[in-house]
Amino acid sequence: MRIRTGDTVLVIAGKEKGKTGRVERQFPEQDRVVVEGVNLVTRHMKGQPGVRQSGRIQKEGPIHASNVVLICNKCNAPTKPKTSFLDTGARVRKCIKCQEVIDDAR
Repeated sequence: MRIRTGDTVLVIAGKEKGKTGRVERQFPEQDRVVVEGVNLVTRHMKGQPGVRQSGRIQKEGPIHASNVVLICNKCNAPTKPKTSFLDTGARVRKCIKCQEVIDDAR
């Protein structure tokens, strides 16, 4: 998956199209990510004494990774990063448009 936790992404499909946010969690086995402030769903929670009050809470739901695209830190444009290797042998993600290294690909 080309999207990582902490990346800033733009939603390109679905009812939340055009919104941006930071990736909070990722589920690689289902190819889904949870983006901050996007795809809010209402959950009816049962109360637990001393822990939380019962009621309806809103939380972010996962969306498919193909519906988001990474936003480059330097050029601030949406881009699908490519993986390349540095002279040291480290694998990194690069912006296709400005050729800036986003971060190491680990």
